[in-house]
Amino acid sequence: MALKAAPIVCGCNSKKSTTCPQIGVLYSLHMQSTFLNSRSQRKWECLSHRAITPVEGEIPSTPAAVEGATEVSLAVGFHHDFNYLPKPLSASKAISSSSHGSKVRVAYQGIPGAYSEAAALKAYPKCETVPCDQFEAAFTAVELWLVDKAVLPIENSVGGSIHRNYDLLLRHRLHIVGEVRLVVNHSLLGLPGVRKEELKCVLSHPQALDQCEMYLNKLGVTRVSTDDTAGAAQIIASEGFRETGAIASSRAAEIYGLNVLSERIQDHSDNITRFLILAREPTIPGTDRPYKTSIVFTLDEGPGVLFKALTVFALRGIDLSKIESRPQKRRPLRVVDDSNRGSATYFDYLFYIDFEASMAEPRAQYALGHLQEFARFLRVLGCYPVDIDP
Repeated sequence: MALKAAPIVCGCNSKKSTTCPQIGVLYSLHMQSTFLNSRSQRKWECLSHRAITPVEGEIPSTPAAVEGATEVSLAVGFHHDFNYLPKPLSASKAISSSSHGSKVRVAYQGIPGAYSEAAALKAYPKCETVPCDQFEAAFTAVELWLVDKAVLPIENSVGGSIHRNYDLLLRHRLHIVGEVRLVVNHSLLGLPGVRKEELKCVLSHPQALDQCEMYLNKLGVTRVSTDDTAGAAQIIASEGFRETGAIASSRAAEIYGLNVLSERIQDHSDNITRFLILAREPTIPGTDRPYKTSIVFTLDEGPGVLFKALTVFALRGIDLSKIESRPQKRRPLRVVDDSNRGSATYFDYLFYIDFEASMAEPRAQYALGHLQEFARFLRVLGCYPVDIDP
């Protein structure tokens, strides 16, 4: 997955001390990864305006408020020249870019060869993909009309939810107009002529390293975290590290001229990432196919309040496919007087819910109308067709 990660950190997979001959070089690189850094609301979306108390992220961020990413470029490799690849779009420099041609332009986080790019191409096979250095840059690119859509990961069947994108959904005013489920098959990549037994280090995104833990333990290599799976492949190809491999997609191997040393090395074969498709305008809900609706809301404190909120869906036979809670960052704590000896302090939560019904159905409209009676804040993030083909 092309997820934002911590700076390069080298760790060994056992208690014994191992050294990687190229770690010093890898640290000095600290990632080429400048990575690839509303108007009309439908009638049912008027629910989004009912906010009795301020909720974090309700004021959309502006491009000027986004800090510019520091650009760090890799040395030109002696194996391949990757200047022909599209340059990553950053939120701070997005305003100077422009759209060319009539193709659908789809933003994703990462560089060419990332799993997010594969998800974008699955959703729009003939689209022009636009790499972005951060998730925030992809949101901003859509808002500024630089691209038509953005495809961003929201959860993985092994690694769980991508919380950053849940927070950005509330901070920005884009609409979810679709979803893509992508089967993630990790491959071990290396330079041509290198055997996997010769490897001493393996680079990849932390989640990819975790998802291939058993394989890496058997291989007995040192693990090095990078910002992106495709970025790890590009580093090896650019710098010519013979004793270092990368965990990435087989497509990344084709792009960067690497060999696939092993395929499907993840611990769990059913490794699926769900992506959301974001746009400036919402889709028109229908009933001709299965639809899903995503909402976010907050509740007053009280006994059984969350139970009541979920009951509005159960009473109408609506299935909930996803429940996620996130503490409010601008108002994280709430004081509640629930005893005779004083008050207690609790986190104040936002609740994200996906339910399997279209907003064109009366039962969904009645359910949200019922929820609105005791929700302090309620916003519909999108109503979109279900992706039934992983």
